[in-house]
Amino acid sequence: MRIRELGAFALGFASGIFTLAVLLWATGNFRRPVAASIVQPVAAHPGIVETVRATPPPYVAVLTPQPVQIAKPGLGMPITGMDPAKLISTFSQVRGTHTHEALDITAPRGTPVLAVDQGNAVKLFTSKEGGLTVYQFDDNRELCYYYAHLDRYATGLKEGTLLRRGDVLGYVGSTGNASPDAPHLHFAIFELGPEKKWWKGKAIDPLPILQGHTIAKSASK
Repeated sequence: MRIRELGAFALGFASGIFTLAVLLWATGNFRRPVAASIVQPVAAHPGIVETVRATPPPYVAVLTPQPVQIAKPGLGMPITGMDPAKLISTFSQVRGTHTHEALDITAPRGTPVLAVDQGNAVKLFTSKEGGLTVYQFDDNRELCYYYAHLDRYATGLKEGTLLRRGDVLGYVGSTGNASPDAPHLHFAIFELGPEKKWWKGKAIDPLPILQGHTIAKSASK
């Protein structure tokens, strides 16, 4: 009888433990929450799953290149007494088969033409279109200033001459393809490339620069 009683007690105790375990499992007390986890099967052990914590990808900062500004404070007017606020841009005007890409400043023949910045006169050139011309680089050799349709050069001007802002380099005329009845200065600014060729560069509208704005270099530089 004693053996039967012990057996019944053990069976009842095991049954109670099993019932308690089932209740705890049903209420979720045996489950451990895993935040931001991915459940993946383990190939080497079919039927077994492994919890792998997701790792966020590393942050990569994307930097946007900012345009480089060529500051030109104190860029002078190429003709004295002219108010740049009263000038009209002719940069985008179509002339024949091409865009003008320069500023025309009307003035009486013989009016002195002044260097707008400090730098060397790198080329004195006579062309069919521009007539008597001067190409001047700024001191940093980033910009080229182009003066065209001159009537004559200033006395003593030659290639390599250092021109300071306000120095006379020539006089207003109508040489080249300009009308003899409309003497004017054809003034242009070019952003020089790495090769620093006086006849080659990216044209920039001169008027905003003469009005005190800075120059944003092109993205290709």
